[in-house]
Formats: sequence, structure tokens, C-alpha cells
Amino acid sequence: MAVEKPHMNLAVIGHIDHGKSTTVGRLLFETGAVAPHIIESFRKEAESKGKGSFEFAWVMDSLKEERERGITIDIAHKRFDTDKFYFTVVDCPGHRDFVKNMITGASQADAALLVVAAPDGVMEQTKEHVFLSRTLGINQLIIGINKMDAVKYDEKRYNEVKEQLSQLLKMVGYKPDAISFIPMSAFVGDNIAKPSANTPWYKGQTVLAALNALTEPEKPTTLPMRLPIQDVYSISGIGTVPVGRVETGIMKKGMKVSFMPANKEGEVKSIEMHHEEIPQALPGDNVGFNVRGIGKGDIRRGDVCGPADVPPTVADEFIAQVVVLHHPSA
Repeated sequence: MAVEKPHMNLAVIGHIDHGKSTTVGRLLFETGAVAPHIIESFRKEAESKGKGSFEFAWVMDSLKEERERGITIDIAHKRFDTDKFYFTVVDCPGHRDFVKNMITGASQADAALLVVAAPDGVMEQTKEHVFLSRTLGINQLIIGINKMDAVKYDEKRYNEVKEQLSQLLKMVGYKPDAISFIPMSAFVGDNIAKPSANTPWYKGQTVLAALNALTEPEKPTTLPMRLPIQDVYSISGIGTVPVGRVETGIMKKGMKVSFMPANKEGEVKSIEMHHEEIPQALPGDNVGFNVRGIGKGDIRRGDVCGPADVPPTVADEFIAQVVVLHHPSA
């Protein structure tokens, strides 16, 4: 087996209609994660349904239906590879989901791609997402100024949006000088995988080049294993399968584990990531694992899994950073 590339969790964030799904679809297509013939079959279907302005977003939405019809494409775990990393896209469809998932740590992203539509510029959710990313410790940010095709690839408009964003970023403590602002069109494919002839004035990186230039976060592998539970499934013929992300340490097959504060113990029979069984999971890996000796009702979302010999401790006090997003009187 080839040496596994370093893994990164990428949050794709931004205002609701600014083209997040289309951007994800385009990235999956350009990196070969979705085969061209699948895209082609969707395109034909889209045209036949009168959705002639074929969009990758439509692909993303159709995949759910396709899965239900039994065609084997699973992009629930949207994975794509660049030369340097393999990425899992932490997809945040609804704003509330985004907040909830980010806070439970299911999707504590290593980096974020902020998509901002050139015609609209900075909107309310753009502000909230930038603010949240900062608060939740996402230090690496790439900005795609999307839908450049809708503003006729106007450099002046790009500069206006870049300026709006720079002010916002400075306000929350990001350094605009260290961030790539990429004029792009996810729909047409400008500056996603290769430099576009439509933006001769832009001399910076493409989206894929910027993703390749990210730095891999330090993995706290020497600390005791800790995995907060995101969900617990009961799968017939397999048993209890908790799902979550390893925060610290290493989870290994055969390990005796303890869940706190449920105070239950079991043994890790197998670990799965992206539908493949793996012998061990490292910090940053989102996994499902089968535990012998634990019933579905024994543990729940919010419990923390650790080694039985160094179980997660229940704190008497903790220091919190509290962020108020909506306050009726503010």
C-alpha cells in the first residue's frame, strides 16, 4: 500500500448562496474523486430536467438520491487528494449545523476555505463564519472570491471584495497579508486547478495550489487517547459503533477502552475510516469503531472514549471561551 498522505480536515464555509456545494463538487471533479462519466451522466440528466445550466452543486445534491437508488457513490465523506495531502471536506450545509458540529468537535477543521460571491461581497453569514473560524482556532484560511464569471472577471470588483474581506479579517485577528484571495468560478472552473485565461491580471495561486501550501497541524500522538463521541449506531451483525474524531493519542485495534462519564468499558474490535478498515487512528481522524461489551444504550453523544488504563477524567472546573452569536438586545 502506498504511504498515506497527511490528512487534513477542510471546512468549506461562507454565505448560503455563494457557491460552497459547487466549489466542493468542482474540487472533487478536478482531483478525480468523482469520475468524469458520473459528472457526464448527471449533466445529461440535468439537461433533460431543464436544469440546463448544469451545476456541480446539483451533482452534490443528486448524490444523496443516487445513494438511495443504490448506485455506489458515497460522497458523504467527501474525500479528495492533492499532491501533498488528502482532505476530508467538513461540509456545513446549514448555518446551525455548522455551529453545532464545529462546537462538538466533529469537524474541528485544520483549515477553512471561505467562499464569497463576487457580486454580493461580504454578507452576514460571511462575518459569522469568519468570526467562528477564528474563535474555534482555525488558523489557516484560504479565500475564494467566487462567481467571477458573473461580474465579467472585473479586477476592480475583485479588489473591492478583497478590501471588504481584509477589514473583516483584521477585525477578528487574521492577517490578510498571509491569506490567498483567489478570484474564481467554481461553475466555469476558473483558477480552481489551473490558472485561468479569464483573469490575466491575477498572478497568485489556484485553489488547489493554495490547498497544497497549507501546513500540516502537529498531531498530539504522545498524549493519552481521547475521542469525544459524536453519534452511536447499532449495526445489525456488527454491534455497537460509536463515531467521532480522535483528538489526542492513538486508537488501536484490540485496545481496552473506557467511556466517561458513562463509566463503561469495552474492547475495540475494528476501526473504520472512509469505509475502509484501518489498524489504528490518529488525531484528526474521523472514525467509526466497533466495541465489544458495550450496548447502544450504554453510551451517548458527548461521552469521551479513552484507554481503560488512563480513562478520561471528569473535571471539577474548566476555563471556557464564550462567544455570543445572537443576543436579542444587541
